[in-house]
Amino acid sequence: MSPRLVIAAVSALGLLAGCATAGKGGSDGRVDPARLNETVRILAGDDFEGRGPTTPGEEKAVTWIAGQFQALGLEPAGDDGTWFQTVPINRFTQDGPAVITAKAGGETLTFQRGTEVIVGSHRPVPRITLTDTPVVFVGYGVTAPERGWDDFKGVDVRGKIVLMLVNDPDFEVAADSPVAGKFDGRGMTYYGRWVYKFEEAARRGAAGVLVIHETAGAGYPWNTLQNSSTAALLDIVRADVEAERVQAQGWVQQPIAARLMQAAGLDYATLKSAAQSADFRPVELTGVTMSLNFGQTYQRLTTRNVAARLTGTTRPDETVMFGAHWDAFGHATANAAGDDIYNGAVDNASGVAGLLELARLFAEAPRTERSTLFMSWAAEEAGLLGAYHYAAQPLVPLETTVANINMDSLLPGPAEPQIVVIGYGKTDLQDRLERDAVAVGRTLIADPAPQVGAFYRSDHFPLAKMGVPALFAAAGFTGASERSRVYVRDRYHQPTDDWDTTWTMEGAAEDVQLLYGVGRWLAEGRNWPKWTPGNEFEAVREISVARRR
Repeated sequence: MSPRLVIAAVSALGLLAGCATAGKGGSDGRVDPARLNETVRILAGDDFEGRGPTTPGEEKAVTWIAGQFQALGLEPAGDDGTWFQTVPINRFTQDGPAVITAKAGGETLTFQRGTEVIVGSHRPVPRITLTDTPVVFVGYGVTAPERGWDDFKGVDVRGKIVLMLVNDPDFEVAADSPVAGKFDGRGMTYYGRWVYKFEEAARRGAAGVLVIHETAGAGYPWNTLQNSSTAALLDIVRADVEAERVQAQGWVQQPIAARLMQAAGLDYATLKSAAQSADFRPVELTGVTMSLNFGQTYQRLTTRNVAARLTGTTRPDETVMFGAHWDAFGHATANAAGDDIYNGAVDNASGVAGLLELARLFAEAPRTERSTLFMSWAAEEAGLLGAYHYAAQPLVPLETTVANINMDSLLPGPAEPQIVVIGYGKTDLQDRLERDAVAVGRTLIADPAPQVGAFYRSDHFPLAKMGVPALFAAAGFTGASERSRVYVRDRYHQPTDDWDTTWTMEGAAEDVQLLYGVGRWLAEGRNWPKWTPGNEFEAVREISVARRR
């Protein structure tokens, strides 16, 4: 982006840039709740159109964020000396209605897209047609040899539609069950995430996959899926898309899945119970087939991560990363009031506001020994696409990235006495956070809704898979307080996630202040955070330990 565009963006949209002291000193080192609030107001405004990737809203958002970084005196850290890292993606848009039918028990059943079945595709083709396709129930769809689990048992599901339960096999089992604890109990593992389930179905050669929705296991009601189901689907460009993506993927309401099983002489509750045993074998729904027919348009496009940096004084090759995704859902299904803009005020204009405040504090303070990197990620809501691209094409080496501090969904209002740590106990980073929190009269707690699998649903995760230790605290979608429960129920991933004139951000400011303390401690020191022994990400990090000496 040219300096002229940045300056134009700042003057036209910024309003905050004039307040930036851009590294010239004079900072009191405190996060400013008014600045946080103003950033959220701007980014969540209707003129940003919900910040949908590849839309005019993206152009406005990334230009504005880059302008803020520039005004603060940071250095561009993207491709070829720019503020941006280009992320190649495919964009898929529904083209006409979907015909979804099943032959079961001698009759043909027709289902409505959105209300009963949600289905789409990441294959770059104009039409998906599956005709009279056999249906197989594969339990939780998990292949985890390290946990002694294989739901497929060698059964060939190529060319079939597979039904899978949401979450993990031990999510709802009794405490005395032999399965209890195999998949972290109530805490969802990556195997419980729909992303994994789609990937595993593709690896097995399935033609389609439908995850059976239950609110408890998914962590959100059906309308959360339905409301965003008409938004464009995005996917990173794949070298071998046919091997990595099924033809059709999506969700099915539990009563619909139970009805199909009943038509095959099977009982849903009985099959679900059987799937909670390591002895489970796939069950074909005899006499049941499904047909799917829907069109789509697809385009090869690009979206962009925004990247800014402050170079360290004595160890510039060691990097402390901070991140927050800029995207929401753009225009999607309108609510009863006719509002179709998914403004994403809490999720995640608030996180970007926190990121910019951290950048300001680091810029205004003396430079740290290690470098600091500030990433505003693209296409998180589409499946962490910007972060996945970065993990494959990092701007700085992952081996010498000290840690990744992630901000996603900071709630407005006063501070809560407790701070939720997503992934509590996974790294020793929380020890430092806890020390600082206790000093100001606050305490840390584990995610009160571990079944949601929030650790695997935000932008730190693709880098964690590559070994980078992560700290993800103070997320507002955890249900840890009445405010967060109301937010999840009434606003999360809905057009009502909008900025309000009554908002204040004192609590978010306290949370970001604590994250600044952890980040500055890392950036000024020599500590290399570690994954807890036995953690799923420990081994990959240890491979590169020699790079960090």
